[in-house]
Amino acid sequence: MSLETVDLRSDTVTRPTPGMRAAMASAEVGDDLFGEDPTVRALEERLAGMFGFSGALFVPSGVMANQIGLRLLAGPGEELVCDAEAHILAHEEASPARYGGIQTRTVSAGRGLVTAEALAEVLRPGNAYTVGTRAVEVEQTHTRAGGTVHPLETLRAVRRLTAEMGVTVHMDGARIWNALAATGTPAEQYGAPVADSLSVCLSKGLGAPVGSVLLLAAERLPYARKLRHGLGGGMRQSGILAAAGLYALDHHRERITEDHDNAALLAAGLRDAGYSVRPAETNIVLVETPRAEDVVARAARQEVLVTAPGPGVVRLVTHLDVGRNTCQRAVEVLLAAMSEAGPGTQHTARTGHMEKAEESEEAA
Repeated sequence: MSLETVDLRSDTVTRPTPGMRAAMASAEVGDDLFGEDPTVRALEERLAGMFGFSGALFVPSGVMANQIGLRLLAGPGEELVCDAEAHILAHEEASPARYGGIQTRTVSAGRGLVTAEALAEVLRPGNAYTVGTRAVEVEQTHTRAGGTVHPLETLRAVRRLTAEMGVTVHMDGARIWNALAATGTPAEQYGAPVADSLSVCLSKGLGAPVGSVLLLAAERLPYARKLRHGLGGGMRQSGILAAAGLYALDHHRERITEDHDNAALLAAGLRDAGYSVRPAETNIVLVETPRAEDVVARAARQEVLVTAPGPGVVRLVTHLDVGRNTCQRAVEVLLAAMSEAGPGTQHTARTGHMEKAEESEEAA
């Protein structure tokens, strides 16, 4: 009997449910470049209202949403400040510099959480001889730190500081749905009150096959559309894709807490066996183990798929296509794989944000 595959590589691997496929098949469509796709408009208006913005733009990917958002806030030769492990730097092909000509400067934020205190040390007003800071970027939740959540008060403090200095804020909210589920914070409070622009992903925790939405001020929409077109993101009858996002908002938001429970199950099982595991705030689990790539390969032979974002770290991400029983099997397979790959991790070197977590405590 063949084993069922447990795919914990990312929450992007989900497949559309039958209900979502039906919604896509029956979607009313038009030409989106002419602004005539009613399903796209419905998705944009719904998300704009949910997060308190006056405008929204449906795009193919989170990378595109982020890069358009950043280019609206910072121009060529202007400075953007963000965390050193931010997704926009580590996993977006140097796009701020390549396409926007944006200079980046970083802070080393514990657990990936950019604070007003950290920013106060680095933001520059600028003058004739010094580049000033034009924008700040924060990530919600933070991917490489293990799905950590920026608390609302932290974001409010960042907003107060940046407003005083005339600096704008972009939020990479690819997994903001997980932050909402974990904290119970109303979406509107995580939106326009704390950011000038916000990208939200439909193809991670919500389980849609394609798409992100950039939320912004309506007056910026014409230029945002122009940037989208120039990046190859202009689509025609894209309501077929937008319908998946609308279906996900109606049917998949409430169940995200199940992903968090399953991540906690994974973390507890690995931690109880003596491995160093970051506290799982949302749906991402980081576990320290020697020879991480070897562990990944051994687990894959037992149909458990995970990734290794570093030589001593294995990452697991829960989502709607994995349940409690499959996560329990994943724990058993991973414990065997880590035992075969090398000794326990009590004395292995800490790397990246896991080291910072002790002090204060992959790609997509």
